[in-house]
Amino acid sequence: MSGLELAVNGTLMRGLELNNNLLEVGATFVREAQTEPTYRLFSINDIHPAMMRVKEGGKAIAVEVWAVPPAGLAKILLQEPPGLCIGKVRLADGSEVLGVVGEAICCQSGKEITQYGGWRNYITNKS
Repeated sequence: MSGLELAVNGTLMRGLELNNNLLEVGATFVREAQTEPTYRLFSINDIHPAMMRVKEGGKAIAVEVWAVPPAGLAKILLQEPPGLCIGKVRLADGSEVLGVVGEAICCQSGKEITQYGGWRNYITNKS
């Protein structure tokens, strides 16, 4: 694997609206994964999700891990919607990678969708 590992949990995932942002900087898909069960997920206007690590009430969230060339990381971040940033994400296997996370204010204004376990499941099954 070449590049920094980046966990994505929403529209950057394969086949979704912003996946081209990863492909354009030469990122390559590594694997599907789950976070440790310490995250909550929020829908921001049903356009994109925001994931936040919490002390209580968290669940494992489905993510994709991508290898991103270091020079491409800033470009990806600059193209993300407001309120999303890069932080460290803990995966269920005990590893820690960079990941797209939501600022608290962004999450607090969103609709909680943690119970779906991931963005794909939410957009497929929302009622």
